[in-house]
Amino acid sequence: MGEAQRNLELKVRAADLDALLDRTLALGARDEGASRDIDTYFAAPSGRLKLRQTEGVSGGTLVAYRRADEPGSRYSHYRLVEVADAPALLAALTETLGVRVVVVKQRHVLIYGATRIHLDRVDGLGSFVELETVLAGQAEAEATAEHELVKRALGLEDAEPVVSSYGDLAART
Repeated sequence: MGEAQRNLELKVRAADLDALLDRTLALGARDEGASRDIDTYFAAPSGRLKLRQTEGVSGGTLVAYRRADEPGSRYSHYRLVEVADAPALLAALTETLGVRVVVVKQRHVLIYGATRIHLDRVDGLGSFVELETVLAGQAEAEATAEHELVKRALGLEDAEPVVSSYGDLAART
């Protein structure tokens, strides 16, 4: 972990997460379970920076990423850094950068090939589905084909994409 990574991602609002779960399982996705996550977004000078803490877990993940806020599927460049002492890192980043917003969500994760499927219930924002097809060890065309296959199988090809992060959406409310 910690090295630069890239994925192709899409986020849309979801009216019925239960139906999406059924479609995802019918596609053959592997169920990775659900969690309650607290994402603290910091006032980073460039890109986005958040600390993800999962309820019941002492550590956390620092997520630094850059992604264009444009409609449709788009590429994201990111780094994931696992941290053992999330509360101490939260305090240090809060003191130095300042907290922009905190987002709490229930996330159900499923995996299909190189695609992570997130079924999210976000406090104060509603329900969403996110697709993240990781580009690692495969050609871009292959990743794009898989991403499009999952999008079609879940019936998302005509859904209006959400261009902002949950942090951006929460900061506006």
